[in-house]
Amino acid sequence: MTQTDVTILAIESSCDETSVAVVKNGNAVLSNVVASQIKSHMRFGGVVPEVASRHHVEQITQIVEAALNEAQVTFDAIDAVAVTHGPGLVGSLLIGVSAAKALAFAHQKPLIPVNHMAGHIYANQLVTPMRYPLLSLVVSGGHSELVYMEKDGSFDIIGETRDDAAGEAYDKIGRILGLPYPGGKKMDEMAHEGKETMHFPRAMIKEDNYDFSFSGLKSSVINTVHNARQKGDDINPYDLAASFQASVVEVLVHKTLRAAKEKNIKQLLLAGGVAANRGLREALSAKMALELPEVEVVIPPLSLCGDNAAMIGAAAYTEYQQKHFAGYDLNAHPGLVLGE
Repeated sequence: MTQTDVTILAIESSCDETSVAVVKNGNAVLSNVVASQIKSHMRFGGVVPEVASRHHVEQITQIVEAALNEAQVTFDAIDAVAVTHGPGLVGSLLIGVSAAKALAFAHQKPLIPVNHMAGHIYANQLVTPMRYPLLSLVVSGGHSELVYMEKDGSFDIIGETRDDAAGEAYDKIGRILGLPYPGGKKMDEMAHEGKETMHFPRAMIKEDNYDFSFSGLKSSVINTVHNARQKGDDINPYDLAASFQASVVEVLVHKTLRAAKEKNIKQLLLAGGVAANRGLREALSAKMALELPEVEVVIPPLSLCGDNAAMIGAAAYTEYQQKHFAGYDLNAHPGLVLGE
């Protein structure tokens, strides 16, 4: 290993995945172990914070060991320990932060705090080098944001959701249709089997900003379903999913394309759990190829769209270079804003 090589052990526990990864130089994944809790939360129709925290407690030490074994390294080869310290569920975050502090202290390694949303963006660095200036569309269960990055480590949120995030809307509509949690993936599959037979609102699509709003769309879909049920009418769930997805994707793609044109970027990144949505991936790629073919579109593989520690290790490499280390008083910040 040369002096320029930096190997980071990264921990992610912001919600319902316990993940530990070993990442070298911010772009090479030596291991990325993810323990999902979906089956535990499925019967509740959503993530139960206390249940999530208990699972993290049970799994964290085993996942750390598994990640080191998979990477075939010991702590002697680790240069720093990174951890998600926000945003997320406070109880879940605390498990990861506590584990990272203990490991950093025990092995005398620098401790690197990482913003969860920065991790999603930097997951793309595991695909290809990031070229600036760039724009990232971050879409997940709790966030819908357009982030402009003029240089490595700088984040300018130029647009964000004012109410429900895209992923949140997907899960809520999925629940109305009786789909198991999480409903987003199944909704996407159904959308490709149905047709857009219903027109739902494209909220804020013509407004002179880059903000998003999906609460009105969610309400419109729910009202459509309730009205049909009260009248005894049948609604094709596949057509409903297709119609709902058409609205979400059109708004996301339209605003992203407009921002990309205004900012004169070199790269467009897709990030977050909803980046796994096939409809969004296809529409964004097609529209960019048609109207901004000179801009490179980077979309992470499905394995890097959901919460995982490899993305935290990628983001932590930039923090390591800038010596943004934390003390042992590091705490969880559930409401942490990107760029803070």
